[in-house]
Amino acid sequence: MNRKGDKSLIVGLDIGTSKVTALVGEYLPGQPIEVIGLGSHESRGMRRGVVVDIDSTVQSIQRAIEEAELMAGCEIRSVYASISGSHVQCRNSQGIAPIRDGEVSYAELDRVLEAAKAVAIPADQKILHAIPRDYVLDDSQEGIRNPVGMTGVRLEVHAHLVICAQSAAANITKCVQKCGLHVDDLILSVLASANAVLTSDERELGVVLVDLGAGTTDIAVFVQGAIAHSASLPIAGDKVTEDIAHMLRTPTPEAEQIKVRYACALAQMATAEESIQVPSVGDRPPRRMPRASLAQAVQARYEEIFEMVQAELRRSGFEQHVRAGMVLTGGAAKMEGVVELAEEMLQMPVRVGIPQHVTGLGEVVGNPVHATGVGLLLMGSQIENPRRPVIGTGRASGFFGRIKNWYRGEF
Repeated sequence: MNRKGDKSLIVGLDIGTSKVTALVGEYLPGQPIEVIGLGSHESRGMRRGVVVDIDSTVQSIQRAIEEAELMAGCEIRSVYASISGSHVQCRNSQGIAPIRDGEVSYAELDRVLEAAKAVAIPADQKILHAIPRDYVLDDSQEGIRNPVGMTGVRLEVHAHLVICAQSAAANITKCVQKCGLHVDDLILSVLASANAVLTSDERELGVVLVDLGAGTTDIAVFVQGAIAHSASLPIAGDKVTEDIAHMLRTPTPEAEQIKVRYACALAQMATAEESIQVPSVGDRPPRRMPRASLAQAVQARYEEIFEMVQAELRRSGFEQHVRAGMVLTGGAAKMEGVVELAEEMLQMPVRVGIPQHVTGLGEVVGNPVHATGVGLLLMGSQIENPRRPVIGTGRASGFFGRIKNWYRGEF
């Protein structure tokens, strides 16, 4: 636990494929978190959300942490770190437990969740999160949000389990520990993003959150206020950069700059007369090319990403339930034309989600790049100061409240 005077400090470490970002938030219980520090450093030791070079990742984490410490004027000792990648799987599970004194208590909720976690998973995997979706009391048909205080003899929970590779989790933890920091918790990055950008109305109606990063596209489906499906696709913003580098025969860093500066995801947005300057490899002179042909290449790749998202949504079985449509977040969601392309392809309303529920640094609060980082702060503060109501009544606070318990059993 980091402290600064009477305020609690909380640190979110978003370990992404293209960069590592550390956010420092300070808060008094019951008040919104204020973001007071931001450190970011490019990351070279990750591929598709998984550590491939420990030393390089450690260096990136250290730089990001130092920068954040400097800005916030504090010393960071522990962090909430993000994890994602295609090794992450999910499954929905049920647990049943008898009710001891005829009335449901919080201890019962913990017990029934433990029962839901008793599923056979391979030895090289572990349960990262177990999230209660709803409860059934005796033979009541209706899903109950918060059964505490109710009378009955048996309690059943429908839970969403997030399962990850033990090695992937261990390697991220190892990188953080090598920086002399303690890992308060590992949190699935798309779950963190969901906390930062979704409204409670969207969760109730049914929504699919798509976090477009550099190495992975992470998906979370919420139905009736609770998470119902999560997945990670190994194709994202990096691929767009690679396409540009191939097509223009230009080095990757230049391709990345061209993407950020000139690219758009809908070819019809680029007019015929616009052209861009492209640096060449070696000492050849730069060339000019029409912006429209860049847009076509980018659009083709984004179409592929959205096709995979749609296929995943169909596979989940919840396609009919996402009535609030899709929320896009993450760095690759900032490109112009992405929302229009997604709406056209998926035939549903689409918006870009920017982090909510925090105050402070403007560059963080209004930027989809920091959705995961802000979500880590929000979830971390809920774990440290649990408000006991378990499943939300539709207000934003309720969802975080229920996160507290299912962390306890995990680590």
